[in-house]
Amino acid sequence: MTNKELQKRKNNIIARGQGNLLPIFIKKGVNSELWDEEDNRYIDFGAGIAVANTGHSNPKVVEAVKEQVTNFSHTCVMVTPYKNSIELAEKIVKKSPIKNAKSIFVTTGAEAVENAIKISRAATNRPGIIAFNGGFHGRTNLCMGLTGKVAPYKNGYGPFPNDIYHAPYPIEYHGISVDESIKYLSNIFKVSIEPEKIAAIIIEPVQGEGGFYEAPKGFLQKLRDICDQYGILLIVDEIQTGFGRTGSFFASEKHNIEPDLITMAKGLAGGYPLAAVVGKSEIMDKPLPGGLGGTYAGSPVSCAAALAVLDIIEENNLVSRAIEIGETVVNKLSQLQIKYPMIIGDIRNSGAMIACELIENGNSELPNTELTKNMVSEAAKNGLILLSCGARGNVIRILTPLTIEQHILEEGLDIFEKTFISLLN
Repeated sequence: MTNKELQKRKNNIIARGQGNLLPIFIKKGVNSELWDEEDNRYIDFGAGIAVANTGHSNPKVVEAVKEQVTNFSHTCVMVTPYKNSIELAEKIVKKSPIKNAKSIFVTTGAEAVENAIKISRAATNRPGIIAFNGGFHGRTNLCMGLTGKVAPYKNGYGPFPNDIYHAPYPIEYHGISVDESIKYLSNIFKVSIEPEKIAAIIIEPVQGEGGFYEAPKGFLQKLRDICDQYGILLIVDEIQTGFGRTGSFFASEKHNIEPDLITMAKGLAGGYPLAAVVGKSEIMDKPLPGGLGGTYAGSPVSCAAALAVLDIIEENNLVSRAIEIGETVVNKLSQLQIKYPMIIGDIRNSGAMIACELIENGNSELPNTELTKNMVSEAAKNGLILLSCGARGNVIRILTPLTIEQHILEEGLDIFEKTFISLLN
């Protein structure tokens, strides 16, 4: 069956709100390559939105999942738990930059964020939450309230929960300094809610959907200081940045701070649904028994996959590989920027979390949204999967599997270059 036929069937039976970026239906994936129902091959520069850090159908993950399914696939970790959930919790707690930590498992990134907010409110007995413009934290009602981007995530879905406040994320490229962001935060305390009623500040160390903007050096430390001053908890959302993606196991490590809570998902289990919250023990233990969890939370199959993923990251030194990938991609994009400085406005990366911001006439305030859309669609026609992001829809983001072979990475970059140049002619 063709992609076109499948797209028609999908449109007839699945609600348009759950749309698909590309009319491509995948039937097979091997590491950094995908094949669709028509046997067309694609190089994957999206990794399922930073999920397949260890590649598609990694043999070690496949074997771990097969073994677990053979034994049992579900009992509910809150009824009759199992050893691999404990082993996984021990490993991710040890990897986290939080001392004396505990964890919980849930199923999705949005659930992790929701539970981090619940834990924060239970621990502080305060209602208020501060998030940032451009941030993305999920599609549930609370998470949409936290998310700092209306279209397509929030329009038509309100009202959202009360006691959520937004501050500007510091982005030097767009003229928002660290001092301005902190000043705005202070203003929230003056005109909207007193700091003693704020339970937590939640922030992505590198904004995902917002455009791959990395928190400037020193900013997270300033937030840490503010939180310590007023008894506010600092939640670092590492759902897209975690598990080696940014060239450190967690991006918050680069900022030399200790969060109170970390949310994680995506790259944790190699494509199997699993998310977690890790936090300081005294905070994590505040909710009463039964107040956290879910029927499928900490699935034994997903835990088995995640244990394999952690082994693969270590055995293949994927944290360092993320840095190498970033250097290769940025070098290629920088060569293009030299030739087209009026169109490629900014290139930025944190390890293998890479962005290329497209503008018009060399003006950073004129987003080239049309070219961005065309790049995504045309690259797919040429055999390359790309994603876009950004509050203005003008950022190409590159998220290859961290296991991508060097020659395939370079092949994909050649397709990127040819596609880009062809669209300008």
